[in-house]
Order: sequence, then structure tokens, then C-alpha cells
Amino acid sequence: MKKEIEVPVLTKASSKGQIVIPTEVRKKLGIKEGSVFAVSAKKNLLVLKKLDAKMKPEDLRTLKLIEEAWKDIEKGRYRVATPEKFFKELAKWKK
Repeated sequence: MKKEIEVPVLTKASSKGQIVIPTEVRKKLGIKEGSVFAVSAKKNLLVLKKLDAKMKPEDLRTLKLIEEAWKDIEKGRYRVATPEKFFKELAKWKK
């Protein structure tokens, strides 16, 4: 059985930066008014991840922190540590 290749659907950004998600994609993913997405971008790739409506604000803050951490790693702003140093630093955070 031959696997069908999904053809991307094209859309445009408005003058306000808004992007329309085509109807067939919205139906396929169950996207309705008020659906919440996490947005991530790297180089020329934009990723939208539909989030569970039951997601808590803390979860969104964690996603933001992860995004910021990746930016720091990409810019070389991180340190390599032994497990001992890592756990010693971690112990400071608990205080």
C-alpha cells in the first residue's frame, strides 16, 4: 500500500502579522476559536503546537523558560559542569 504524501497548504501573513490556518487544517486538528498554541521559531521554521485547554499558566511559563534556555545554549551562554557541581548548584536553588 502506497503512503500518500501530504501536500502543504499555503497561507499568508496579514499586515498585522496574523496567519490564517486553512479550514481543512483547523478541522483536522480540532482548532476552534480560543484554541491556545505554543509558538517556536528557528531559522526559517515556524512551529505551532496546539496546547491542551486544561494547561495551567505555570505550564506556559515553563515553556517560555525552556525557549529562553535554548536561546542561551545557542548563543554559547552555558557552562559544562560535573554532576557534583550540578547537584551542588541545584541544592542552592532549593533554598
